[in-house]
Amino acid sequence: MKLNNKFALLLAGAMLVGALTGCGASGTPASSAASSEAAASSAVSEAASEPAAEAALPDGTYAADFDTDSSMFHANEAFDGKGALTVKDGQMTLHVSLVSKNIVNLYVGTAEDAASHEADWLQPTTDVVNYSDGTSDEVYGFDIPVEALDTDFSVAILGKKGKWYDHTVSVRNAQPTMEEALADGAYTCDVILEGGSGRATVESPAALTVADGKMTATIVWSSPNYDYMLVDGEKYLPTNTEGNSTFEIPVAALDTPLDVVGDTVAMSTPHEIEYTLTFASASLIEAK
Repeated sequence: MKLNNKFALLLAGAMLVGALTGCGASGTPASSAASSEAAASSAVSEAASEPAAEAALPDGTYAADFDTDSSMFHANEAFDGKGALTVKDGQMTLHVSLVSKNIVNLYVGTAEDAASHEADWLQPTTDVVNYSDGTSDEVYGFDIPVEALDTDFSVAILGKKGKWYDHTVSVRNAQPTMEEALADGAYTCDVILEGGSGRATVESPAALTVADGKMTATIVWSSPNYDYMLVDGEKYLPTNTEGNSTFEIPVAALDTPLDVVGDTVAMSTPHEIEYTLTFASASLIEAK
């Protein structure tokens, strides 16, 4: 663990006091030395107990640069090196879509510590990315907790061969997402589905319509067996009677997971399944 400068200086002061006392420095009363040691120890404890830095940004969604020290571990080129930064209750989380499915877990910390902290491993999401040449691909993405902006921190990655590797990353240049200024019109936007068994998918990019400043997405499932969706407690019925189940649902914000429920009749009895949908602002383009 790295010590901050204040903590390190205080610790050095405490060690110096201890060394002078241990060497029997003449002319220094025992009570004075003890008092100095106690003061230094108290200062060190105070520095160590300082709360972690809070987010410097108000709650909301941002696009932010995800800088790494690796040509293999970085944000997907479709997102121009950026991730979606969410700030909620002062806590920051960056969602990053990577370049493939070769990295299966992340750990915020060192490779040495990762193996003994399996409960803290970050689990992947399956993200669909769309490239400028018209092709698309499924890659893994991760939600990475961020303690502070513009500050290097350690992230260990686990590959398919089961070995952890150390890397240094940072999150910089956070800019508010653009949905507040989004003009009325028709757009397309990549959508990331999480939850359920992992077998269901939705078409990405999805059609996104903005009218009177409010966004509505057209969600097309990979199955014809969804008979309704729930969004913020409101029930939405399919807009089609043939083909894969299609819904038009409201979208409150881009780059922020939207909690939804899909009711499927594929099994012997209907089941409501919880999902999240995240609409990536970095992929937003006007519909042709």
